[in-house]
Amino acid sequence: MRETFTLPRPDARVKAREWFARYPKAGYWTQVESWRLLPNGDVEFTMRRLPTAD
Repeated sequence: MRETFTLPRPDARVKAREWFARYPKAGYWTQVESWRLLPNGDVEFTMRRLPTAD
């Protein structure tokens, strides 16, 4: 599963932390797949989540 967000920097940090907290490390592989800083100061980033092989 992939989801892309465009948020102000403080909100982007909160959103990424929510993803890591929501999907436990033991059951899911979660990562910030890509990110970039936009000219207006917002951050566009893509979160990726995959179930582990366990």
